[in-house]
Amino acid sequence: MRNYLRPVAHGLLAATVFFSACTLPRVLKQAEAGRTVVARPAVLTASGEAVPFAVEARVPAQHLHKGVAYELLLRYRYEHGLREDTLGRITFTSGNFVYDDEHKGQLLATQKFTLPNTPGRNPGELLAHAQVRELKKNGKILRAPADVRVARGIADPARLVVREDTALALLPERASNNMSGTRVLPFFFDEDKWFIRGYLGTNVAALEDLIDANQHTRQVLIIAGHSPDSTDAHNRLLASKRVRMLLYYYKQRVKNFSYLNKNEEIRYDTLAYVRKWDTFLQKVTTSALKADQIDSVVTLINDTKGTFEQKEKALHRLSSFDYIEQYIYPVLRFGTVAVTYTAPKRYDSEVYLLSKKIVEKQIETDALTPEELRYSATLTPLLAEKQRIYEVSAANTNSWEAFHNLGVVLLMRAEKEPTDKIQKAYYRRAAVNFTLAAHRNPTAEFFYHAATAYHRAGDRLEALQNYDYAIKLGGPRPLLRKIFSDRAALEIEVGQPDEALRSLQYAGPSYQNALNRALIEVGREHYELAKEQYQLAQTLRPTAAAPIYGFAVVAARQKNEAAVGTFLKQAVALDRAYAQRAVEDLEFQDYAQGKVFRDALK
Repeated sequence: MRNYLRPVAHGLLAATVFFSACTLPRVLKQAEAGRTVVARPAVLTASGEAVPFAVEARVPAQHLHKGVAYELLLRYRYEHGLREDTLGRITFTSGNFVYDDEHKGQLLATQKFTLPNTPGRNPGELLAHAQVRELKKNGKILRAPADVRVARGIADPARLVVREDTALALLPERASNNMSGTRVLPFFFDEDKWFIRGYLGTNVAALEDLIDANQHTRQVLIIAGHSPDSTDAHNRLLASKRVRMLLYYYKQRVKNFSYLNKNEEIRYDTLAYVRKWDTFLQKVTTSALKADQIDSVVTLINDTKGTFEQKEKALHRLSSFDYIEQYIYPVLRFGTVAVTYTAPKRYDSEVYLLSKKIVEKQIETDALTPEELRYSATLTPLLAEKQRIYEVSAANTNSWEAFHNLGVVLLMRAEKEPTDKIQKAYYRRAAVNFTLAAHRNPTAEFFYHAATAYHRAGDRLEALQNYDYAIKLGGPRPLLRKIFSDRAALEIEVGQPDEALRSLQYAGPSYQNALNRALIEVGREHYELAKEQYQLAQTLRPTAAAPIYGFAVVAARQKNEAAVGTFLKQAVALDRAYAQRAVEDLEFQDYAQGKVFRDALK
């Protein structure tokens, strides 16, 4: 009996091996015969620091075989094929695919992937390699002979964002014989609090520097208020507490650190703004709200009917309340210290010579007044010398003027640097000095300067924060519109298109905004909306090549080769640089070898 079964068992084993050997090639052949694999989007597109995409694979349903699975192994190859990222696999097993309604007899499997967005990964290619595998432990694997290229390179909208920099000029420097003046320092408080903050958004350091400078102080005016919201306004004594806190802090500093001034000789005046709407309305009228939104707020507040609480609650029902709550209420929780002082007079006959000696540490910095030292920077054409003067001035006086002009000089030096690394180092140093200036003289313009420098340096989070500070402080409408425009550009760069569209609502029409809005709409495949924005940009600048190039991109997305050729030819005629750009642009990879494309770039 034993001898009889042995050849039978041996025969079954041989049949199983033969069956497996035949099944794997047949399944692979059947799957590959009708297989399609594409990326969505077709051009891999970066979103901030990441490249999110999906891969869709379709194969004939007839390939399915029990115990065997068809798979696609995904990887991204870059740096001339020297490096690869293994992404994962798409496996056609039960639960991982659906029957495709649009393509009868086809199975559809979709998988999402993410790549890091780094410069080294472009150019590169997304590859798929097919295989069939037995679904048992240590099962056999049969691979297809070649890779399938699914997509090539990475498109990065951040590189296409338009941001037209505002030229920053040095503040005029003057050395005056009359050194008397009034210094106004704003402070901001947390909601429902009256304690002085020691972090960003305060002027504690500037106030201490002013007191410690021991300039003869004649008068100090302290004012504080509160925001209209219920949390802040319900406390009737809150504004008075803020006034008393600032007064106490100032007097204690004078008592402990000033040898020239005495509290008994200084006139102190205080004022608490309680349940007043004038400051609120001033902030609203200098905000980025639309004219009809401003009118609705002013009408509501100026209505003689209704209590303070009723009007504040009515604000919640306005379409502009989100803006009011985010950008206006915080700056109404304020305090202001205005110090009137006098300083010794000085003539300026030896200003430049003395400044040279101060910079070279031959004499002490008090040989010149802060104004005279800064003024001396205007007497030399050398940027390096200007920089050193402003560095000494900033280090010794902590004045916002010195910090601001030092930032401008560093920007000027950055523009003259040939390497990106050194340029960004100068931009970062400029941004730090603009920030120091802005916190000593908090205006929308100065925080905008800080944001601009951080933006150029590539420090995106810092730039966003400073754009936000600038908007909250309010200012002239043209300035606020430019701030919202640049913040929208940055939000596109960091992969936040929804936030960018919200910022663009307050940015107003401009060439920059039209191109950036079009870029968002192209990414969302809203091609008609994109063409409307490119048309607006072309209307604003009829001789610009960028809008016409944008039309070519839309035409490529819509598979209109003739339109691609027409628009590219027009763009190249306006600006030859767009010929090389089109050659490298992944949007035109399907047309790059065609006659229409080549003729358009001649």
